[in-house]
Amino acid sequence: MESQPIRATIYLDPSIHQALRLKAATTRRPMSEIVSDALRQALREDHDDLRAFSERGSETTLSYDDLLKTLVANGDL
Repeated sequence: MESQPIRATIYLDPSIHQALRLKAATTRRPMSEIVSDALRQALREDHDDLRAFSERGSETTLSYDDLLKTLVANGDL
């Protein structure tokens, strides 16, 4: 069963709003559909990032300082 959309108010920079309006007109898609798709994609990326972070939680970490020292020792810097 598909849920009903919920109306929300968002504030956009004028240039972003203009780009959204032009994209909607060019693609003949509602602005709300374009925004929903973009948010869905961003949330999917967050989910993937969190999953990857969780899966790699047991890996050892390397400080930035140690990384630079390793690069210098290997002749990469």
